[in-house]
Amino acid sequence: MTSAASPSHSHAPTPHHHGPGHHHDHGSDHDHGHDHADTGQDDVLAEVLDLDAAVFAPYLTALTGRIAELAGDGVTQVVDLGAGTGAGTFALLERFPRARVTAVDSSPAMLARLVEAARAKGLGDRVDTLETDAGAGLAGLGDADLVWASASLHHVDDPAAALTGVRAALRPGGLLAVAELDGMPRFLPDDAVAGRPGLEARCREALEGLHAEQLPHLGADWGALLAAAGLTVEEERTERLELREPLPARVGQYAHIVLGRIHAALDGRADPADLAALSTLLDGGPADVRHRDDLVVRSTRQLWVARRPADPTA
Repeated sequence: MTSAASPSHSHAPTPHHHGPGHHHDHGSDHDHGHDHADTGQDDVLAEVLDLDAAVFAPYLTALTGRIAELAGDGVTQVVDLGAGTGAGTFALLERFPRARVTAVDSSPAMLARLVEAARAKGLGDRVDTLETDAGAGLAGLGDADLVWASASLHHVDDPAAALTGVRAALRPGGLLAVAELDGMPRFLPDDAVAGRPGLEARCREALEGLHAEQLPHLGADWGALLAAAGLTVEEERTERLELREPLPARVGQYAHIVLGRIHAALDGRADPADLAALSTLLDGGPADVRHRDDLVVRSTRQLWVARRPADPTA
């Protein structure tokens, strides 16, 4: 969802390609963003994306505001690459009141949810959809004033090819905004939790090993990749977000879902004692994260904004 944050996706990293809007769940070891029959997994992913968008809503608002400053007046054609449930799409529709947004995602279920939500908000006539993988090009799209890619590009197999496709979809002078993050937010306090000091840090370290295998482009130098694709980087920023009491509503539920997915992904990959301790934070008992009042939400989010050169021959 920069947030950065999908953050379209919402900018939360959630499976393999929805964003803060945003947004993707790196607590998973497989891609729920692609076609599958498990509607239950779709429901969980949708909830993760929506919760991330809600928790980091002020960040997404600030992010789209800065992008609007760089884009200037006249934005009418926007592409949300890896749109997920539409947090980014709706933020962009609000920020650019004369724009139409084409929501791109590989999951027909997610696009159906987004369309339903757009109609409920009275925005159905301003939203188009394209079912395709973020790395497969943007066939049929061109002259976009803005492409928004929140927690989506690191899922592609070939970033250079994906960025070539994005560049082709932009009009000369159009902007690409790439919002990325360092994984799912962290929730646990620094002191001992469930009798295991450093529990979340060790779980995150184990998860990084999994990501190195399955998400090799997470943490890539997107500034260099954008320049290599013939785009001019105009802004790059890193923000370390930290939310403390009073926390936004449903943070406990968000933490429960994220830590549950991390627990499942690390089964057999982490210290059994750590997994057992993590279980006590998820089992509905007094230590369950949904009941705690000491959670601290931390997330590092990055933004790159790059422009296609205005000279059509460039």
